[in-house]
Amino acid sequence: MKIIYGIRKIKKFRRPVAALGVFDGVHLGHRRILESVVRRARRVKGTSLVLTFWPHPQGKESLYSLAHRLRLIAELGVEVCVVADFGGSFRRVSADDFIDKVLVKKIGVYAVHVGKNFRFGYRASGDAALLVSEAQKYGFKVRIFPVSRSGIITVSSTAIRSLIKRSEIKKAEKLLGRRVSVLGTVVRGSRLGRLMGVPTANINPHHEVIPPPGIYASRIVFYKKEYRGVCYIGRRPTIVSPDSPLRVEVNIFDFHKDIYGKVLEIQFVKMIRKDRKFKNLGELSAQIGKDIAACRKIY
Repeated sequence: MKIIYGIRKIKKFRRPVAALGVFDGVHLGHRRILESVVRRARRVKGTSLVLTFWPHPQGKESLYSLAHRLRLIAELGVEVCVVADFGGSFRRVSADDFIDKVLVKKIGVYAVHVGKNFRFGYRASGDAALLVSEAQKYGFKVRIFPVSRSGIITVSSTAIRSLIKRSEIKKAEKLLGRRVSVLGTVVRGSRLGRLMGVPTANINPHHEVIPPPGIYASRIVFYKKEYRGVCYIGRRPTIVSPDSPLRVEVNIFDFHKDIYGKVLEIQFVKMIRKDRKFKNLGELSAQIGKDIAACRKIY
């Protein structure tokens, strides 16, 4: 997927079929829109394109980082993704100018796909109804998608964010349409895990919503290959003070590569237990052995 950072760098593509939105989390509702764009672009021999925004236009805490979001969008087969800088002058563009100067004159859209609740333009003055009315004037097509539901629950990034923070991983997974995950870079740690016979990769998450402290059976994706492992999220209360920085560490089963500075995706399968303080390192080490055995049993 080609990624273009900034509206000014856009070049016109053949019959662009564009999805517009933040797409934070790329959940089930988002995927319906994005997959429809890919299908329609192929049908009309055009270009599937996503116009997204960073940082979040409403100032909300992001469910996924921009890098994580772009990775997921690319996996759906989108050809081009334009990232508009919403921290600069772009946030002051009126709804009418957004349609005229960005969608029509800059991108040259053939069709636009959006969710029913999509808002755009200065102070979110534009909506799906305005897109439909202006499409007749400019000659492009519009498809509006209804709000997605999973049972009685509305599929939204806000709902998923809340579920993850409450450690309701399986419920969040249903709304996402895939496992809850965190993208992060491997950084150097204290190497205590190695000394205890359980080497861990210390992860610096990329501005992601993190599940509550605890031990999680996890799958780790590295260079498109999936490994099994166990992830620890917590403040290491047995070793340091309880107000120390939150740590995300993962032990990858049967893995011996040097991955410092590499990016991993940690997918959470199941919470094994909550984090807690042990009397000493010996007791902690024994519990770690039980945690690993519990995770292996799940797999």
